[in-house]
Amino acid sequence: MQNPAHVLDGFATILPEWLEQQGQPRFRAGQITRWLVGRRAACFAEMTDLPQGLRDNLSKTFQIWTSTTARHHQAEDGTEKLLLTLAGGGQIECVLLRDGERRTICISTQVGCAMGCVFCASGLNGVERNLTTGEIVEQMLRLQALLPTTERLSHIVVMGMGEPLANLDRLLPALETATAKDGLGISPRRITISTVGLPPALDRLSAQEARYNLAVSLHAANDELRNRLVPVNDKIGLQAILQAADRYFDVSGRRLTFEYVLLAGINDRQEDARQLAHLLHGRMALLNVIPYNPVEGLPYQTPSNNAVRRFREVLEKAGVNVHIRERKGDKINAACGQLRRVEWRPTGFQE
Repeated sequence: MQNPAHVLDGFATILPEWLEQQGQPRFRAGQITRWLVGRRAACFAEMTDLPQGLRDNLSKTFQIWTSTTARHHQAEDGTEKLLLTLAGGGQIECVLLRDGERRTICISTQVGCAMGCVFCASGLNGVERNLTTGEIVEQMLRLQALLPTTERLSHIVVMGMGEPLANLDRLLPALETATAKDGLGISPRRITISTVGLPPALDRLSAQEARYNLAVSLHAANDELRNRLVPVNDKIGLQAILQAADRYFDVSGRRLTFEYVLLAGINDRQEDARQLAHLLHGRMALLNVIPYNPVEGLPYQTPSNNAVRRFREVLEKAGVNVHIRERKGDKINAACGQLRRVEWRPTGFQE
């Protein structure tokens, strides 16, 4: 017997078509979306302003949840991480971060990652598959459910497992749900897509006049070093990535963000900072410097505080707008670069 369709896959397509076939007015799709996304309904039976017969048919035809929570980690700083087992195969991790009044979620787009960044846990076993739109939306709803009803999600960063631009066909409809008034109602200005830089996909975003923030992960200021740290760069090159990012900036008007994971003794020298300043010269951009978050089994180290300070001073002296990323969730392996596609039990966590 075929499994029921995933309702979170089809707010804009499957659901309206099905409702029309059932002789239901199309506005019912908006009602169902509001119940699931805005009012956090766990099942169709809770949707009390829908006719009973419609609720029964929805329950027979669609499923809301296709994942199960295999593990739930909580850190003292308020960060929470979910390990989800997917009905479609594989496991992923996603994160809720609390910072003052901000409630930011970090979501994944693939089971694993094919980009091969040598210091990142997400790609240790390669990539298994792309997530569906419904699986991406489901992460949003499961993380939202960790909040009290008096709080709402404020920001989304697509910085979890996988390369988002390698799964645009499924990511963009999910983000439409996030921004819709009937959905999460999050402004595109509060949504950031992180990428190692895939020029054709960046140009596709430009052609669609997307308004999301873009964060390009550099990690090196020259191709020789970047080829070692981000192997996919060997077929692309920094200049092609920067030019595509510039084109996106011209269309979107959104400030570019560049990210740079700082690895002790590898890319944290003052000379690296000078090369990076030269590379970014003339661009209205923010540089996020991320001191490396250790990954069990990998040989890389976090730079000393003095090394981070000297790196920052060189960049600021050259006029680069620098932000040092605050470490959050590292005690539960929920920080940047630590998300995995398999179950992992860190030390010092609560369940």
